[in-house]
Amino acid sequence: MRKWNFCAGPAAIPEEVLRDAKNELLEWNLSGSSVMEVSHRSNLFAEVAASSMRDIKALLNIGDDHEVLFLQGGATLQFTSVPLNFTKKSSIVSYLNTGLWSKKAIKAASKYASVNVVASSEESNFTFVPNIQEWKVDPDSIYFHYVMNETIQGLVIRDPISSEIPVICDMSSCILSEEVNFNNLDLVYAGAQKNIGPAGLTLVIIKKDFLEKANEDIPDILSYKKNSQAGSMLNTPPTFAWYLAGKVFKWLLKKGGVKGIQKENEKKAKFLYDFIDSSSFYSNPVEKEHRSMMNVPFLLNDKNADSSFLEKSEMNGLLNLKGHRSVGGMRASIYNATPFEAVEDLVSFMSDFERSYNGNGK
Repeated sequence: MRKWNFCAGPAAIPEEVLRDAKNELLEWNLSGSSVMEVSHRSNLFAEVAASSMRDIKALLNIGDDHEVLFLQGGATLQFTSVPLNFTKKSSIVSYLNTGLWSKKAIKAASKYASVNVVASSEESNFTFVPNIQEWKVDPDSIYFHYVMNETIQGLVIRDPISSEIPVICDMSSCILSEEVNFNNLDLVYAGAQKNIGPAGLTLVIIKKDFLEKANEDIPDILSYKKNSQAGSMLNTPPTFAWYLAGKVFKWLLKKGGVKGIQKENEKKAKFLYDFIDSSSFYSNPVEKEHRSMMNVPFLLNDKNADSSFLEKSEMNGLLNLKGHRSVGGMRASIYNATPFEAVEDLVSFMSDFERSYNGNGK
């Protein structure tokens, strides 16, 4: 029996997509074999690639001025790929520090360029986004980098950054969850295992004029130019993850695209945050204007209750609610594939747990 999965990643995949894939697992598209066994060079898989490209561009409302790459290695590899493709040792790059993934990106970039940290909220344990008026972006920077949604801290920068220098965004845990204007973003990357599909696939969305500025003298496998020229098939791509991502794109389109799923996400997040804010037992540390719709961390007012909460939540079919070790407490990741009913069941359990825990005089 399937349960409600609140994991931050690999995360829930739409049940409709999983059932569809199950039906096709042994034989796909009258090919006589599984999609996992079909050559990525075949005409059959070429249609998967072409269809998924059309659908992701439609979902994100981007045109032919953008290239979309379907790559391997996760978003973590992009922490290195970005500076490798666009910097030299003498280069300056600007990074905003709003959480653990920002810090990892900064650490990786510092091996290839001089990193200017424009602002940081680390002293507050990343509970807010520094005011943009306080950012100190070096005008000589090759690019400006930020993480739109910090998965661990549950913090989001909702509006795309406008800048005179190229803007690069890690959108791993919020891509396809709400409408975003890509006009101000020169490069976006996102690991698949949140809102796109299974782990193993990474999307890189890049403006073609920015792509032309990429370095030539780097390993082919990490080169955005080379991967673009090869149609994301410089080597064997993660074909099954790509295939499933294509099914998720079609599922989203049937739900009204990003605009449609955004309404559902707003409803889910409001329902959960409203409950937390009305409770004296639970709390969320992030400033309200910077709260993520995708990742909702929360604390119990008695840490001694944490283990009991996790044990009983799992018994009630609510999985993976433990918060990241660097933050503690709990975290509910409510990505696109998590239905409203799951959040209703979570809030019902949280309410019952609060009542029973307080009723025991603790």
